[in-house]
Amino acid sequence: MSMMRRMKRCCLLVIYNILLIPTLLSQNHYENEMDCFITDLMERMTLREKLGQLNLPSGGDLVTGSVMNGELSDMIRKQEIGGFFNVKGIQKISALQHLAVEESRLKIPLLVGADVIHGYETIFPIPLALSCSWDTLAVERMARISAIEASADGINWTFSPMVDICRDARWGRIAEGSGEDPYLGSLMAKAYVRGYQGNNMQGNDEILACVKHFALYGASESGRDYNVVDMSRLRMYNEYLAPYKAAVDAGVGSVMSSFNIVDGIPATANKWLLTDLLRDEWGFGGLLVTDYNSIAEMSSHGVAPLKEASIRALQAGTDMDMVSCGFLNTLEESLKEGKVTEEQINAACRRVLEAKYKLGLFSDPYKYCDTLRTRERLYTAEHRSSARTIATETFVLLKNDHHLLPLDIKGKIALIGPMADARNNMCGMWSMTCTPSRHGTLLEGIRSAAGDKAEILYAKGSNIYYAAETEKAATGIRPLECGDNRQLLDEALRIAARADVIVAALGECAEMSGESVSRTNLEIPDAQQDLLKALVKTGKPVVLLLFTGRPLVLNWEATNVHSILNVWFGGSETGDAVADVLFGKVAPSGKLTTTFPRSVGQLPLFYNHLNTGRPDPDNRIFNRYASNYLDESNEPLYPFGYGLSYTDFVYSDLQISSETLPKNGELTVSVTVTNKGNYDGYETVQLYLRDIYAEIARPLKELKGFERIFLKSGESRDINFVITENDLKFYNSGLEYIYEPGEFDVMVGSNSRDVQTKRFKVE
Repeated sequence: MSMMRRMKRCCLLVIYNILLIPTLLSQNHYENEMDCFITDLMERMTLREKLGQLNLPSGGDLVTGSVMNGELSDMIRKQEIGGFFNVKGIQKISALQHLAVEESRLKIPLLVGADVIHGYETIFPIPLALSCSWDTLAVERMARISAIEASADGINWTFSPMVDICRDARWGRIAEGSGEDPYLGSLMAKAYVRGYQGNNMQGNDEILACVKHFALYGASESGRDYNVVDMSRLRMYNEYLAPYKAAVDAGVGSVMSSFNIVDGIPATANKWLLTDLLRDEWGFGGLLVTDYNSIAEMSSHGVAPLKEASIRALQAGTDMDMVSCGFLNTLEESLKEGKVTEEQINAACRRVLEAKYKLGLFSDPYKYCDTLRTRERLYTAEHRSSARTIATETFVLLKNDHHLLPLDIKGKIALIGPMADARNNMCGMWSMTCTPSRHGTLLEGIRSAAGDKAEILYAKGSNIYYAAETEKAATGIRPLECGDNRQLLDEALRIAARADVIVAALGECAEMSGESVSRTNLEIPDAQQDLLKALVKTGKPVVLLLFTGRPLVLNWEATNVHSILNVWFGGSETGDAVADVLFGKVAPSGKLTTTFPRSVGQLPLFYNHLNTGRPDPDNRIFNRYASNYLDESNEPLYPFGYGLSYTDFVYSDLQISSETLPKNGELTVSVTVTNKGNYDGYETVQLYLRDIYAEIARPLKELKGFERIFLKSGESRDINFVITENDLKFYNSGLEYIYEPGEFDVMVGSNSRDVQTKRFKVE
């Protein structure tokens, strides 16, 4: 470096530090004020009141329909709870907050939590669908609107985002996350945190985010909820931990530990996980809360009964006990017995109080109790418009033979299927805070879009399942009206016979994905399969609108149905959003963030896997003594990153600026993308890397960059990706974050399978 460049750099650093000093001083002043305030408060608290701050019971409102006023109110007056959750409605929440502030000894305000997962009153697509937009700004906008609405109704803490990496579609909670990739998952995690917390939670429409479930919950064995997780530290660091760390780096205010075990120890009581990794290695200083009753569930794990479990959870670094009341009811005795220390209790209590301080609750306990905001900010036209637009970005076009879609608005269109007129099933799981009666159905949205230009015929066509008991289990708390299977099918065929084209609205219902709904059969349910086959047999063009919260096995559908549009669960504006895409007002642009298998037997299945010593040389046939299946290909039905459009995007030959990436240097990867079709649309250009040889085996490819671009028909754009050493880094066998010199492949394409490849060397 020249002397002039050194002087210039030093001057810039001096200027930067001078500009930074006021910010640092302000931050230090804020932290000192907070520390003094909380120290003074804690010196006046009894042990019971401190333990009360660690207690987080459920209000019960969202489950039972009424708040447990007597018990909850009495605990609030005695300062035996630090907060509550599952209560909806500004009047109820405000009354409870007034109890805490006006009828307790120390007037400590309450945290008020809720599972605001993909919207509050205005419901957006489920998180898995949101990730398929590959649009972090849209996800941040969703979280911002969710925070605005939840805070207007008294909520100041959301148990979101869920950032668990999942590669097994049997797990129902795959619907709540951002798919299988740690890079994309990390970007989505940051977007959620920014949206919820806004400007450091200073405004009354910014709330505390809670990243969950820490950690590894999405890797539960056999895809069964609450099940065992067991993996190496190497795999944790390289494949699963990145989104959690990204949320911490983004400043998330709270973390929720997971139900599963890690290294044989329940996460709730795992000191390495909660203290050594989360707090010491990553520097997380916020609030750490358990999942629902997980301290008590350590008894079922065979680890410890409630009293001992509470000791272990506190010692591991847990601050707040959700539901089990173990901290409140056992730690006082454990303290007398010398099994926990007052310092450990104080540390946990301080972090709960700090969360409240950062939310501004001590300066204004009623910050989130403004009834005027409740009337003005819930389910607004602006929010609904955003939900409709974002929903269209999440739909994934899986097949479109002969350009059947978009449909012309003309003639007779038959809309058939149990999801066609299912008002209370459009929003999917974790949407208990909305009012489905205000939402439009798919049928209403399509009829509104068609107007008088086309006749929209309708038939339900089938139940979800044939078996009544299975139907009841599947529909859960959002039941669909059941009819006679034979009569439903006959009616559907009569309607289909009159139509020019058939649109089949099939798949899962809302309660078939999410928490506690693992599945071993991932095909469309039996009654609906038979309906679809009967519709295809008519010989008329068939469009499948697929409702689902997870990847499904669609082998028959992919072969026999003309067009498949995966609409997931699109939220409160599903009907209008689907119509926008179905009739071509918007071209579909979603790209899969989770691999669709050909068979459940392939699971877990994911694109960024390691190779074996005997990779399959040809997936079209069975090859003995290779790593494959006797009865199925290794290849997925639809790969990660896959998604079609109504238009045709053509990629030019891939170019790299150099065949060598020098140490501390950079390399530019370039491709020109041209929209050669007849529709304007978005394309997500994806970049993948592969480390050819390393100390440890490395994945066949890893997503390291993408750009979502809009091209008008006939338009071209040059896309450039810059690769640096940071893009090549991984955790080696010593868990050092490094890169190794050598050969790398760079791949660019429209999905993880269809890529162009160039090789370069790294010094």
